Amino acid sequence: MNAAERQKPPAGELFLDHVAHFVEDLGAAAKLLESLGFVVTPESAHHNQDGPAGTSNRCVMFEEGYVEILAPTLDTENARRVRADMARYAGVHLACFGTPTAEFEHTRLADHGFEPPPLVRLERELDVNGETREARFDVVYVPPENMPEGRIQYVEQLTPENIWQPRYLGHTNGMLGLSAVFVVADDPVTVAARWARFSGLLPFPEGNLVRLDVARGRVLVGTSQSIADLLGGSPAAPALAGYALKCGDPKAFADRCARAGLGVTQSADRHSVALPPSLGGVWLLER
Repeated sequence: MNAAERQKPPAGELFLDHVAHFVEDLGAAAKLLESLGFVVTPESAHHNQDGPAGTSNRCVMFEEGYVEILAPTLDTENARRVRADMARYAGVHLACFGTPTAEFEHTRLADHGFEPPPLVRLERELDVNGETREARFDVVYVPPENMPEGRIQYVEQLTPENIWQPRYLGHTNGMLGLSAVFVVADDPVTVAARWARFSGLLPFPEGNLVRLDVARGRVLVGTSQSIADLLGGSPAAPALAGYALKCGDPKAFADRCARAGLGVTQSADRHSVALPPSLGGVWLLER
């Protein structure tokens, strides 16, 4: 089974599919990532069933999940919401669960009072071996007030073979995958319970945090102080503070980030990297 085939969860399971930084300048964000040894995909514009969505992205693809950098480009409702999110803080504003069946999640969320709008069919054009192909996704959103920590959504990957291309997976920094997302909450127990209803996952305590595990990845919910103690920094609640990356050699990559002038916090068992405003947020590096 190749990397693309591993991105679709089996029946009854969820993956942490991707997270997204909302940024002003895709080029500046990509330049930073490339300087740290990541391969970044070319720019691609989003379209849905109604036309242009008003955003474009570039991505860092992994064997397990991916990281998206997304910028508003037009004056659409979607782009206006992205700009409003960016005005709150620079960093991570989207966390997406991968599902085998978007329509099932849409029905379940409606039954649980999350009021999802109609299923969105997103697409964007990509180059695949010199030919133009479409990447297609079925996406389930909910109103911002029902999941205020960010744009929390579901995706069913319809064409993973066009996205997880082998040429985009060879990062020279040894990065392997997305492994966790960090959620900032004033009341972690109550917020984790809402995330549990959203995801169908079982929350349990982990130190000062509340944890929810998917089949691939995990969600950690804590106060701004608890998240800052772990990562070295945190925005005010409600927010997404950052995410964990699975790395072949966390210390070596942390040292590389430090040489590049990024804020690095290291201890015997933990390495975190504070990202500059061109990306925002924090990485926790894990083996």
